[in-house]
Amino acid sequence: VIQSADVYAAGEVKSDDKFEEYEKARKEEKHHKHLEELGGLGAVAAGTFALHEKHAEKKDPERAHRHKIEEEIAAAA
Repeated sequence: VIQSADVYAAGEVKSDDKFEEYEKARKEEKHHKHLEELGGLGAVAAGTFALHEKHAEKKDPERAHRHKIEEEIAAAA
């Protein structure tokens, strides 16, 4: 014999499960935000390196072509 209390309890979600889902979603959001910040830092580093190579190109005329190529690669990144 099934009682009404058994039927209602079968579909019930525990509050611990909701908390675990919330924590998992929060952790994933934090991880994606961290990766986004790292991507931004990488772009800044590539730009800085491109500027450095542009300066080195002017300062070192013997290797100007090499510096020009490295500058273009860094700018593309």
